[in-house]
Amino acid sequence: MNRSVRTRTTARRRRVLALSAAALLTAGAAASSALAAGPEDAAHPVGAAGRSAEDPRLTGSAKLRRSDGDDVRFSFDARFRKDETPFEARGTFAFRHVGATESGWAKGRIDCLVTGGKVAVTSGIVTETDIPGLKGKRVGFSVHDRGRNDRLGYSWAATAGPWETKDLPKCVSSAPFETVESGGFTVVPWERPES
Repeated sequence: MNRSVRTRTTARRRRVLALSAAALLTAGAAASSALAAGPEDAAHPVGAAGRSAEDPRLTGSAKLRRSDGDDVRFSFDARFRKDETPFEARGTFAFRHVGATESGWAKGRIDCLVTGGKVAVTSGIVTETDIPGLKGKRVGFSVHDRGRNDRLGYSWAATAGPWETKDLPKCVSSAPFETVESGGFTVVPWERPES
């Protein structure tokens, strides 16, 4: 292996390690700040006392199966109380893509969640990212909780990336077409109140 190839390979590995470390530090900081903030925010109680096992939710983290070797991961903690509506959902989401030709990460706050059976559709606003043009935009996700080999989709499936989705409505995404390689998601269905 010549010196220039070895230097590029080493630089690429350092970038991947730096992105991984940044993602872990960001996740840790987010968890610490959430714990430090206390059990409720201005709009919604989120402490254990305000939750029920029957509350609609989407939780979990997973790595997607990719034949190109890219490392693509998503995580969600989205929920609303069973006496609320999907537009009162709250929580967080995060995703990251580390690949040979492209890399990036984002995290944000949930603004909608609808669950039915073992399928969830959620959306949120990106609050932090290293992807140009993405901060402040809404993105959507869909999950099929199959117990094993869960599936996941995202609102930018038919575009060049999440920054290209203009004025996305709440709770809109593509079908869950990607397959999970490791990890998984849990979906608790919404039992819609009778009118």
